[in-house]
Amino acid sequence: MSRVVRIYLDYNATSPPFADVVATVARVLAEDFGNASSVHAFGQRAKAVVDDARQEVAALIDADAGEVVFTAGGTEADNLALRGAAEAVEPLGRRHVITTAIEHEAVLNTLKSVARRGWTVTTLPVDESGVVTPDALRAALTPETSLVSVMHANNEVGTIQPIAELAAIAREHGAIFHTDAVQSAGKIPVSARRLGVDLLAISGHKFGGPKGIGALWVRRGVRLAQAMTGGKQERNRRAGTENVPAIAGLGVAARLSREKLAANSSGFAELRDRLERGILEGVPGSSVNGDPARRVPNTTNISFDGVEAESLLIALDLEGVAVSTGSACSSGSLEPSHVLRAMGLPHGRTRNSLRFSLGAGTTPAEIDFVVEALPGLVTKLRRLTRAAAAVR
Repeated sequence: MSRVVRIYLDYNATSPPFADVVATVARVLAEDFGNASSVHAFGQRAKAVVDDARQEVAALIDADAGEVVFTAGGTEADNLALRGAAEAVEPLGRRHVITTAIEHEAVLNTLKSVARRGWTVTTLPVDESGVVTPDALRAALTPETSLVSVMHANNEVGTIQPIAELAAIAREHGAIFHTDAVQSAGKIPVSARRLGVDLLAISGHKFGGPKGIGALWVRRGVRLAQAMTGGKQERNRRAGTENVPAIAGLGVAARLSREKLAANSSGFAELRDRLERGILEGVPGSSVNGDPARRVPNTTNISFDGVEAESLLIALDLEGVAVSTGSACSSGSLEPSHVLRAMGLPHGRTRNSLRFSLGAGTTPAEIDFVVEALPGLVTKLRRLTRAAAAVR
């Protein structure tokens, strides 16, 4: 029988759904099974569920419900935003898009596809803390630029970008601005209005909702071509019968996250700082990657000199502690973290860093367990590494 993970510190990969979310999904699946596009009573009941959830998602990101488009997750939301915007503006002849070197693969690989359509893609560098400077964006903008995509919070190091300032610069040049807010929504206040963006993507399972459901906020007036054609669902922006149970679960997760946001943010930050202090004091040769001040409160990325990250991850897993080396979407890759490389970290640190991401279920006792376990594990792995090097 496989061992049950006792301590889960990989909330940035996915979060356990809230109990109310699980109950809501099960109830809607059984009771509100109508097609939300049908005009009879069963369909109208399902449509009411979708409408209620749309209101809750809009409230989470301080937006109008009519501007929220449901998708199958954050990746589809990013694809719909980037492909849809690019196709919509192509007739204008402005085929230049700007992004950053630390984006999620959902953005980077989508823009590679856009580049194959004849677009020019400029990738902005970040500084050693993982922040994109407004000056870098200003320097990259050209009369051909029609689209800019910069993530709100990085999934690996948690760094928060100055989105409002970047979006204002893009707007001055007439460019559409998209932000991937998958790792910020539900963790810090996110206001689509105050950020001044045109497109904003979120994913339900990152803040206690079901997997397979997300949303794209589209500012009223922004032209967006359909990425998936078919029926007229989601105001002609996302064809296909609505996943009513998952949408209902997303709505509940959005409401609960909004209600608990202030308390959770301070609690996450306190536990994260407790974890960092314990590791830095107990493990020589450890250091935090990213901006220690400008980041989401639940995330820390720490490097351990002389240790391969994968080996330490496995050692922690054997102790019942779940962490990651970065994005779950890149799991299994032998390549070092593209985020840490973009930050200019030495080669070794791009391969010896772990991400610890906390959530609603994290306790002080769990943090203390990890702090106590790590020194011994790191010492053992460093000894094995030196022995292996001596044999070579």
